[in-house]
Amino acid sequence: MEVIIAVVVTAIIVAVITWLLATSYQKKVYADKVGTAEEKSREIIDEALKVAETKKREALLEAKEESLKTKNELEREIRERRNELSRMEKRALNKEEALDRKTDALEKREAGLNTKEENLNKKILLVEEETAKIEQELEKISGFTSEQAKEYLLKTVEDDVKHDTAKMIKEMEAKAKEEASKKAKEYVVTAIQKCAADHVAETTISVVQLPNDEMKGRIIGREGRNIRTLETLTGVDLIIDDTPEAVILSGFDPMRREIARIALEKLIIDGRIHPARIEEMVEKAKREVEVMIREEGESALLEVGVHGIHPELVKLLGRMKFRSSYGQNALKHSIEVAHLSGLLAGEMGLDIRLAKRAGLLHDIGKSVDHEMEGSHIQIGADLCRKYKESAVVINAVESHHGDVEPTSLIACVVQAADTISAARPGARRETLETYTNRLKQLEDITNSYKGVDKSFAIQAGREVRIMVIPEQVSDAEMVLMARNISKQIESELEYPGQIKVNVIRESRVTDYAK
Repeated sequence: MEVIIAVVVTAIIVAVITWLLATSYQKKVYADKVGTAEEKSREIIDEALKVAETKKREALLEAKEESLKTKNELEREIRERRNELSRMEKRALNKEEALDRKTDALEKREAGLNTKEENLNKKILLVEEETAKIEQELEKISGFTSEQAKEYLLKTVEDDVKHDTAKMIKEMEAKAKEEASKKAKEYVVTAIQKCAADHVAETTISVVQLPNDEMKGRIIGREGRNIRTLETLTGVDLIIDDTPEAVILSGFDPMRREIARIALEKLIIDGRIHPARIEEMVEKAKREVEVMIREEGESALLEVGVHGIHPELVKLLGRMKFRSSYGQNALKHSIEVAHLSGLLAGEMGLDIRLAKRAGLLHDIGKSVDHEMEGSHIQIGADLCRKYKESAVVINAVESHHGDVEPTSLIACVVQAADTISAARPGARRETLETYTNRLKQLEDITNSYKGVDKSFAIQAGREVRIMVIPEQVSDAEMVLMARNISKQIESELEYPGQIKVNVIRESRVTDYAK
């Protein structure tokens, strides 16, 4: 037990001694570290002081250099300003000297001018005195006072100026007319070339093809009741003759003929031909024609490029498909006039759409002129007013035949386009009486000239050949004769296109060798 205690005590003592030794060692190590740190800190502080001192010296040097640089620049700028001021002072002195010299020169010139002015005044007085003496002498010689002489001179000059002005105006008018005529011909020719329309003369008959000749009897019906019913309902004459497999519809109203044709074709296809069926088919045909009229009107608007026309006017336009004038279809004529009006308006710089609109509606009165009192011009103008067309279009409708004075260039364009469309070769068909009269008048005009032996109107009146007596008409006189005949034909006859005047002079000598 004692031994254990002794061991324990010994261990405790050893531990205490060890701890004490360790503690003293640690204190020694710490003291060494502290001493080292203090030395390092003193070294760092010394180094920082040295660096700070160096930086301070460098900053002072830089400040001194910058100050010196600024001072040098200021001194240089001051020197430049002083030099500039000295130069400006020199220029000002030079200008002042120059002004002084100019002032002296002006004073001298003014003095000279004053002297000259005095001399001129003296000369003017002398001239006025001499002029007064001369005027007195002239008045004594001429018998006119100065005022009378001035009036006479002014009147003479005025008469000369008036004469020259009138001559110039006349020349300018002639030149303007010549240029206007040339330009108008160019416009018309250009419009005609661009508008190439087909011309097909309207006829008064329509032909309906039959599947066989037996159908003719069915169309006639028992005791002719079918054909009488069809003629009564349509107002068209049916001609059933020896023409194989065909029936001819005759009538002056194209709309009635079209209704009769459609109804008859439907009856032929249906095969049931009797009065009740005929009446039903005629009603259907009328409705189809009404639809066709509206479609034709809309097609005309689309072709011409005009929009915004009242629906009733569109229907009236469509009805013009079944109207004709001298064999020329009224709707085709109106479409052609619209195209020509647009082309002419484009050449003249006018409103093309308005010109086309006026040209398309110019003959709108023809669609109902057989149903209403008055000319187609007045009817057309009233219709345009009723359906709110513009004043330009109404005036174009009223003036296209010269009944009313045109108030716009578009009205004149429509008038010209209407004349072109109607006068083009093949556009309209003449009656036999008009045709024969024109040929007779052509021959009468040519036969009335001295020296004409024979004359012949050929090629449907488009050429007249004149045979002259060689002993009475020379070659030079032939030229004058052809010219005079052409002028007389132009002034006395109305004709489409142009007429060629061909004068022929032939000499023959015959002899026989024996």
